Amino acid sequence: MKRWLKYTLVAVIAIVALLLCGGYVLLGYALRPEGLQTRSRDIESSFAVMCGQYPELEAWTDSLALAGALQDIYIENDEGVTLHAYFICAPKPTGKTAVIVHGYTDNGVRVLPIGYLYNRQLGYNVLLPDLYAHGNSEGDAIRMGWKDRLDVLQWTEVAEELFSRHNKAAGERDSLWETVPPIEMVVHGVSMGAATTMMLSGEVEQGERRCPYIKCFVEDCGYTTVWDEFRKELKATFHLPPFPLLSVSNLLCRWEYGWNFKEASALEQVKKCTRPMLFIHGDADTFVPTAMVYPLYEAKPGEKELWIVPGVDHAHAYRDAKEAYTARVAAFVGKYIK
Repeated sequence: MKRWLKYTLVAVIAIVALLLCGGYVLLGYALRPEGLQTRSRDIESSFAVMCGQYPELEAWTDSLALAGALQDIYIENDEGVTLHAYFICAPKPTGKTAVIVHGYTDNGVRVLPIGYLYNRQLGYNVLLPDLYAHGNSEGDAIRMGWKDRLDVLQWTEVAEELFSRHNKAAGERDSLWETVPPIEMVVHGVSMGAATTMMLSGEVEQGERRCPYIKCFVEDCGYTTVWDEFRKELKATFHLPPFPLLSVSNLLCRWEYGWNFKEASALEQVKKCTRPMLFIHGDADTFVPTAMVYPLYEAKPGEKELWIVPGVDHAHAYRDAKEAYTARVAAFVGKYIK
């Protein structure tokens, strides 16, 4: 009997150790991937890749640099971590401003094409944050949009301050700036940035930080919850069920990083959002499956629009349907930002 108990105990300890090891491996694979250093931190390579896909970006960014309209901005978040963003002034005095949020292992440079849309084509001021642990921002692990929602909320406040300061300084030099209307803002996110945008959208409806200058949101191919996205990826990549490895990783994420995959829910956050939102998703998206957009859209109360883009895979709606994308975004934000 004692021998049986001994073997049972050894087996239980071995299984627990194996699950913990597997859980940590999965957590590292998801939140500290190799691409976080080799892709997201390599700004020069990111810019080269973007200019290769969108040749118009090089001349545009050169003109911004010559005009002093492209700035590096640094802040400290509520945890004392230094975060970075690019601020791009509008071609003409305006209160219209877009905060554009990048995706997983990306950086602010990799959403420059969306910045071009808003700045060059629609005449907006633009802020392109590097999320925690991405680009030139500090941090050691991806937060999948959940804690990032509070950082982006802070960036919207910074954008408002930047605009006010720039407006005042410009007004002293140019009388045109004396009549610029107050700031009005759209938050536009792609992929993980879209999930971040939706998570933020519920945040501005409660508490003291209501951000009245945020008029609308655009989410492009965001996921419902981090749990749903990781469960899909675990099955697609490793052919494994969510239990027990994903459950163990979820617990370890709570212990190590202070949040878990299920609470990181864009779906629950959009339920609290009453400001207008445009949902965009490619119908050939398998990375964040197209099916995810429908419960998100249904959960969102108030004004909303849904655009399913034919033949487009993950995060390529602007690249593959540029004219239609620009027209859709311009028409939507134009209803709420004058």
